[in-house]
Amino acid sequence: MPLMLSGAWIVLPAIVLAGALIGATGIGGVLLVPVLTTLGGVPLPQAIAAASLGFALPALVALGPLRREPALLARCLPLLGGALLGAGAGAFLVRWIPGTALMAGVTVLVLFSGWRGLRASTAAAPHTEVRLAPAALFGVGALVGLGSALTGTGGPVLVLPLLMLLGQPLAFSVVAAQAIQLPVALASSTVHAIEGRLEPRLALLAGLLMLVGSIAGQRAAARLDRLQLQRLVSLLLLTVGAWFAWLLLS
Repeated sequence: MPLMLSGAWIVLPAIVLAGALIGATGIGGVLLVPVLTTLGGVPLPQAIAAASLGFALPALVALGPLRREPALLARCLPLLGGALLGAGAGAFLVRWIPGTALMAGVTVLVLFSGWRGLRASTAAAPHTEVRLAPAALFGVGALVGLGSALTGTGGPVLVLPLLMLLGQPLAFSVVAAQAIQLPVALASSTVHAIEGRLEPRLALLAGLLMLVGSIAGQRAAARLDRLQLQRLVSLLLLTVGAWFAWLLLS
């Protein structure tokens, strides 16, 4: 189902903005489904399916840093493998497990991570990195993939706060949040396609617009230092968490 023409003038820039936030911080994809449904008039099942596949294109932006840094790629691989397995399991279980309680947990996680990151960005103490084993990263990826498929929130909004809470470097966390969209998108969109909810043209349009925005967002974020980027990520997490809380309470 294509976007409604009456809302295209605001829908298309909003999708580009979501992509820019993905490129800059790893978060932003949570805006896509509300934009498509509220502003574009797309039914919710088709919007979720299109978003699931559309996220695969901005995930390609993360491949640049990963190709240039083999060590970073090796570190991400267990996370991505776990996400693929978890998303497949979550897509299978989504019919039987209610997502409300999970969304409440996601909201608490996002709010706490945003508060903690904002507090840390103003502290004088140096950042200490915790090196996670590949098995631990695989477990994190599986948990994120499972939660993403069950709640429809997308991988970045789960993996970014989790990695921040586990003491991972912000640069790695942002790239991982961008890259994890690819296995989650592939697993989720396959299920949506099998069940007849996927509109390829809508997914391609959303994906291309987010890809353009993501490239611009990544270049803008490269001009920020670590503390500035951490403040930006933390403020965005707090904003998303407040939005989730409003949706749960309304």
